[in-house]
Amino acid sequence: MSLLGLYRPGTTWVHRMPVGAKLSGLAVLGIAVTVVRGPLSALAFLMLSVAIAAAGRIGVRRSLRTLRSLLVVLVLLGGYQWWQRGWPVAVEVVADLVCLVLAATVVTATTPMDALLDAFVRACRPLRRLGANPDRIGLAMALMVRAVPGLLDIARETRDAAKARGLERNPRALLVPMTLRTVGRARTTGEALAARGIGDE
Repeated sequence: MSLLGLYRPGTTWVHRMPVGAKLSGLAVLGIAVTVVRGPLSALAFLMLSVAIAAAGRIGVRRSLRTLRSLLVVLVLLGGYQWWQRGWPVAVEVVADLVCLVLAATVVTATTPMDALLDAFVRACRPLRRLGANPDRIGLAMALMVRAVPGLLDIARETRDAAKARGLERNPRALLVPMTLRTVGRARTTGEALAARGIGDE
């Protein structure tokens, strides 16, 4: 199962929450982890995400599988922060990232994707007065949501390939292939949209 994985029907209170409440809660959590600093606060927010995931019956195995997809990013980011700013900042940054990823996974696992996208498009309707197209924004959001699991699969495959060559500790062996494949995926998506006449207006 990839990051922000498939919807799993259920009857928990997390499943029954309105879509708007879930998205608002996710936004508030994102602001909170940005404003409140310190490793202890970051770990507290992480425990909150873990508790909500447990309430939504996401499952330990599924959560670990999601985070495993982020392993390369977490290791590189945590190592860089430790080197530049010390271990407390490294713990804070990694815990904040895991917290938000887990919270986003809870939202997508307990809410049908169509409902999420419809809520996002409705929220963007006031932007129509500024000349924006809410439906096009919704399409961009849908593409982004569907792209994230693919990009994490690329990261995992790149890591496995580097490990098979004994280069798992070489940043270049990870970053260069991952960047090239990511750019290639973006170009393929753009060409597919252009072939359907999307974006020509």
